[in-house]
Amino acid sequence: MPNKSTRKPDFVTRFLASVALAALIASSPALAAEEEKVTLNFVNADIVSVIKAVGAHTGKNFILDPRVTGTVNIVSDKPVPKELLYPMLLSVLRTQGYAAVESNGFVKIVPEAEGKTGASPVGEAAARVPGDRIVTRVFLLQNESALQLVPVLRPLVTANNFVAAYAANNAIVITDYAENVKRIESIIRAIDQPTGGDVQVIHLAHASAVDIAQTIRGVIPETAPNPGAPGSPAKAAIAIDPRTNSLLVRGDNPGLLGRIKALAASLDTPGAGAGNIHVVYLRNAEAAKIADTLRGLLSGAEASRAATPAPATTAAITGGSSGMQSATSPAAQAAPSSIVQAYGPTNSLIITAPEPTYRALRSVIDKLDVRRAQVLVEALVVEVQTGSASEFGVQFQGLSGIGRDGRQVIGGTNFSTSPSSATSFGTNIIGLAQNLASIGTGLNVGVVNGRITIPGPDGTNIEILNLGVLARALEGDASVNVLSKPNVLTLDNEEARLLVGQNVPFITGSYTPTSSSATNPFQTIERKDIGLTLKVKPQITEAGTVKLAIFQEVSSISRDATVKGADLITNKRSLESTVLVDDGQIIVLGGLIQDDQQSSIDKVPLLGDIPFLGSLFKYESRSHKKTNLMVFLRPYVLRDDASSRALTTDRYDYIRNLQGGMGFERNILLPPVAPEQLPELKPR
Repeated sequence: MPNKSTRKPDFVTRFLASVALAALIASSPALAAEEEKVTLNFVNADIVSVIKAVGAHTGKNFILDPRVTGTVNIVSDKPVPKELLYPMLLSVLRTQGYAAVESNGFVKIVPEAEGKTGASPVGEAAARVPGDRIVTRVFLLQNESALQLVPVLRPLVTANNFVAAYAANNAIVITDYAENVKRIESIIRAIDQPTGGDVQVIHLAHASAVDIAQTIRGVIPETAPNPGAPGSPAKAAIAIDPRTNSLLVRGDNPGLLGRIKALAASLDTPGAGAGNIHVVYLRNAEAAKIADTLRGLLSGAEASRAATPAPATTAAITGGSSGMQSATSPAAQAAPSSIVQAYGPTNSLIITAPEPTYRALRSVIDKLDVRRAQVLVEALVVEVQTGSASEFGVQFQGLSGIGRDGRQVIGGTNFSTSPSSATSFGTNIIGLAQNLASIGTGLNVGVVNGRITIPGPDGTNIEILNLGVLARALEGDASVNVLSKPNVLTLDNEEARLLVGQNVPFITGSYTPTSSSATNPFQTIERKDIGLTLKVKPQITEAGTVKLAIFQEVSSISRDATVKGADLITNKRSLESTVLVDDGQIIVLGGLIQDDQQSSIDKVPLLGDIPFLGSLFKYESRSHKKTNLMVFLRPYVLRDDASSRALTTDRYDYIRNLQGGMGFERNILLPPVAPEQLPELKPR
């Protein structure tokens, strides 16, 4: 029973709505041939019944999504044309969150979120569709950026519909109700307008266009690259054409353009005379170098004028038949000499030259006085050394007969194949007999039978151990990995030098007096840098690549005891080259791969060749040393202040974090020591 009571109002409502609409249409007193009017009166009517009623009187076929439910209210005090029934239904559906999609002779009623995926009209057909039908339009922008305009239009599009930018052809795609799309179209047309007015050319006859432009930018803030706060007057763009000594001005505000033209005209006046003195303050370049360049240009121009023959004198008729007056062509008159002087304390130029010459020099200065890019060169020097050595041998001697009367026999084996010298006490049986504490590394096994006395080289007797047998065995491995990461920052086309190492003194001479004179003995020394040296001179090309002139050297003091010299001996590996590399790319400059193998055998003839037993009569040593040295470089081009600041901040924070982790552990017996730390960098 509850189900029956709940369905009855729906049935009654649908029935009354259909009867009311049919009765109203049938009861019309007269129908015009071209128009038929109806009066609508639906109060809390079921939306499905209303759609059926409209379909019955318009001839349209509807397909309803199961999710289309609810009640609607349509009230008209006066009869409306029959052609308005369908547009009114579309408006009612829109208020309920539904959309109508026409396709193949029928109309699908679906939720609004799915309406944009239906077969809606597109292009020119969509432009002719009125009312609340879903359409898709594509707008090609001529002046504004589609990507920047989409965020402005998105709030104007219905929440469930679509708007996006296609950057390839600067277009905007919108799917929405037809009336709303037309409103958005008018907004797009109003925004998509050319920015700025026409370009105006201001020709200057006397003053330099570069100087006038700088003066205008200084006194009219609207012409600055970054004008003041939002809401400031319309700005104007000023460019310079050095070839014609003109200003190119563009802006939207006619009053602002008039002020600029008036100021330029008032400043464009002749100078005080042919020898005007001008002071030019440089922003980036070095005044001394610019002065040398300009003097070279002036000397070349004067030399060219001196080499050009003067044109012949011409005659001009200024009066009657007898009033002839000769005049010399202006080109034959040499221009006064010009002077360019640099003033270091303010990094400025003092120029004494006629106005035409000064204007030409001023345009050259403006092109040369630009901010130079910087190059950060990161170097990676990797040196890997591995070495292995092995020794095995037996030495013996019989000295027991020394000191006895009569004929005695002494002898033995004495090998010197150790990496040390033959007289080294650490590996030789005779050396160990004199000083057993100097025994070499490895396994050493010997047989000692007391001490004996032998005659020395100077006639005195020496007491040594009676070392009869010495057996040695040694095997060793060594490896060294040296990694250096020097970084250097320098200006474009300027050499930078980085040294990490020591300054070591080397003896170059000495003096010792041969007589008892008052002259003191002395030595002369020369200090040399030992360590890692990097010299680099970058040059940035217009294509963005970096040309690097590089000198790399790795030097160290030799600790090899087998190499002897008059003074300290240094190991040196250097590389000098010029390479071309892209910005941010890694390049390998070269490397040194050295492989040294040595092997030696000392043995007693015949006895040392006996299998197995021959090992007692020979001494064998082997060594293998390999060195690999590779150098890698990576340049980074820093063209503006932002990139330089980002690099500095990154390295500064890295060092600051290292300092923060260098504190001492707490100890109750020692006073606390807080580590020093750099202050935090704050953005400007």
